[in-house]
Amino acid sequence: MSTTMVDWNVAVSTARKLVKPGPEISMEGALSAVAELRDAAQRAEVYVQDVTGLTVPRATAPVLVVDRPGWIQANADAFKTIMEPLTTKAAAKIAATGRAGGQMQAVTARVSGAEVGALLSYLAPKILGQFDPFYTGAVDEPGGRLLLVAPNVVMVERELELDPTDFRLWVCLHEETHRVQFTAVPWLRDYLNSQVEEIVNATDLDPGALLEMIKNAVATVGESIRGNREFSIVDLVQTPGQRATVERITAVMSLLEGHADVVMDSVNPDVISTIDTIRKRFDVRRQSQGLDRFVRKLLGLDAKMRQYRDGARFCNQVISQVGMDGFNKVWTSPEALPTPSEIADPDLWVARNHSIA
Repeated sequence: MSTTMVDWNVAVSTARKLVKPGPEISMEGALSAVAELRDAAQRAEVYVQDVTGLTVPRATAPVLVVDRPGWIQANADAFKTIMEPLTTKAAAKIAATGRAGGQMQAVTARVSGAEVGALLSYLAPKILGQFDPFYTGAVDEPGGRLLLVAPNVVMVERELELDPTDFRLWVCLHEETHRVQFTAVPWLRDYLNSQVEEIVNATDLDPGALLEMIKNAVATVGESIRGNREFSIVDLVQTPGQRATVERITAVMSLLEGHADVVMDSVNPDVISTIDTIRKRFDVRRQSQGLDRFVRKLLGLDAKMRQYRDGARFCNQVISQVGMDGFNKVWTSPEALPTPSEIADPDLWVARNHSIA
């Protein structure tokens, strides 16, 4: 009997059937866009390292320029990885209930797969780029990969009448910051995985409740992304310990996004000549950028925009006090990461890590 709670084949096939087609573009134009995005990613990586002082290993995380179906498959794989510990635990409990429980699980997996597919089809046209920290590559490669969704980049630059070369580099700068973070700080990926495991290990629901939770969670997150209700992973956890873990994850996500904002804010017309135009016209759409809109929703970051903004404020305030080298102490160990209270009050982090009252 399958141990999955979501039929991922159904999810991918549903999403690919429902997703809107990309903008019309000639084969020559498509190949040119792909080549320019790859070049922009390389240029952005150099810039990010210069600004942040972080150094990536020679075998860095790969860059993939994908279309919408490619993004769908990549994110289905990522969601499967994230959910695997919980679904395995749930399936083990359900298996103990016998054949009826297994039949219920199979039906629920198909239904959940269709719901995940609908959600992916909704998101696929909206994401310009993202870093997937949960991807596992070859043994000698660091984890994670950068996805750049070429048709979406082309669509937005056309809609906003932006210079394509400048806009493509601008998109890459934000996402490359995340790639540099995770490849220069290899323990960061394991830390996030360990936090997810803590939540799973503390989850102890009866089989029926587990089925219902996973079935409803997908639909509820979908409603949240569509703006019908506010929801985060906090709504799925049951214990104070789990909520504390979620708050730690949220603090790290705020740090990562705030750090990316610092890099973006450092860009001037010498780097991207039309940067002021891009920022002005993209202000509304910028909510779709970052590690991933789904992840931000799932962690409650969109429902807590002040907490999200505090990430940038934390980084800027710490850098103003101890410089970039002093700030980079956040990357030395999990213990050096800011706590939720330190994200809100950067002076606390500075005092703890630099002996400054």
